[in-house]
This record gives sequence, C-alpha cells and structure tokens, in this order.
Amino acid sequence: MIYRRMLIHGRVQGVGFRWFTRQRAELLGLRGWVRNLPDRTVECLAAGDADTVSLFINMLKQGPALSRVDRIDILEEEAQPLHSSFQLR
Repeated sequence: MIYRRMLIHGRVQGVGFRWFTRQRAELLGLRGWVRNLPDRTVECLAAGDADTVSLFINMLKQGPALSRVDRIDILEEEAQPLHSSFQLR
C-alpha cells in the first residue's frame, strides 16, 4: 500500500471538488481524506495500491465539470492510521 498527499491548485473550491474526490476514492476502494485549505487549494491523502492511486490522481486532474485543475503537487507519505472509508474534512 502506498500513501500520497496531494495539493490541488486551480478552481477547486465551491465547485463540488471534495465530493467528487470522495466519490472517486470510494469507487476505487481507496482510504484517506480530502479537505479545503484557506489558500483556496484542496488537500487530499489517498492510500491504496500504486496502480489505483495513479488512476485516482488522473481522475482528480479532470475534476468535476465546474472545476479547473491547474496542477497537482504529489508528495509521498509514510504509512498512517486511516478510517476504513474515505473522509471529507
């Protein structure tokens, strides 16, 4: 299992991005969380197998219809305890 933290930049708040993220993560069986940050970015932590996390990141690059993703910064994370489902924070 790999852990990836993502900082998503662009028009990603107020457009349903967190809900989109959670839906895609649950569809893929990932664990983790997603939250809005004060600087108008979205932060996400996803845990799963490498191929599934990669597919998830590609889905986030598209985002929901009203969003615009300019870039995603991806950071490797150490293993950490997570809920069994994907959480909105």
